[in-house]
Amino acid sequence: MPLSKLSFGPFHLHTIETGHFRLDGGAMFGVVPKTLWARFIEVDDKNRIPMAMRCLLITSENTGRTYLVDNGCGTKFDQKFEDIYQLDYSQHTLNNSLEEHGFTPNDVTDLIFSHLHFDHCGGTTFYNSQGNLKHTFPNATYHITKKHLETATHPNARESASFLPDNITPIANWKRLNTVEEHHRYEEGLDALAVNGHTLGQQLPKITVGDQTIVFMADLIPTHVHLPLPWVMGYDMYPVQTLHEKERILDQAVEENWYLFLEHDATEEVITIQKEQGKYRVKERLSLGEIPSV
Repeated sequence: MPLSKLSFGPFHLHTIETGHFRLDGGAMFGVVPKTLWARFIEVDDKNRIPMAMRCLLITSENTGRTYLVDNGCGTKFDQKFEDIYQLDYSQHTLNNSLEEHGFTPNDVTDLIFSHLHFDHCGGTTFYNSQGNLKHTFPNATYHITKKHLETATHPNARESASFLPDNITPIANWKRLNTVEEHHRYEEGLDALAVNGHTLGQQLPKITVGDQTIVFMADLIPTHVHLPLPWVMGYDMYPVQTLHEKERILDQAVEENWYLFLEHDATEEVITIQKEQGKYRVKERLSLGEIPSV
């Protein structure tokens, strides 16, 4: 199935699929009983649910920049790790997705990290045939919030397993690392929303042209099944804060009919939502290419 793309004002957006993996369903839905969430999403015999690692490439006619938002978990894993997470590159990889859209890693000028958990930043580096760790995007400036870089380089015991040294150290030491404040503006029409419930300093890139907005939801709402406010991941450091952030952003998404780009949903790429009797529900299910051009 071909990857999606969209012309959106001065921006050209491209879906970059980097592979699939599986995570424990209980961890993905926190205190929500399996009898509830399992009605809406596939679960295997090890209680794992399917997850995409869907990233977004953005080119700008105004600045000539080529941004890549997140880059999947990469390839720096042994067989045990691959088996635990059921890593699957049979349909798409980071490099093949870039190639399908006519890009190479050398074309990327800016990496925007939502945050630095392994499934969002592992593709930043790879081991070459000599066993040396190399940067995948040699011409890119790396953008991460100051708050999150501090979290990633000095993690608490509960979150440390998500910050792998082979991922974090090369990013923290990169010669073109740019630490940004929350709500950073990358250029006119490309900003980032700040959320701190899942992990401190997560940023959600937001592309706005006229009255149309697309938001990269990262781990605030990983799948469409996570729309109910209490359906918060067990991975979240501050789940009550996540709940409040979801409500604030979903209310604005309903009011302004935002398009929500889902990073981890194995079946849905983009959704719009509605609110009925106090509950958030999917209104439309689209690919990126089905969003009306503006």
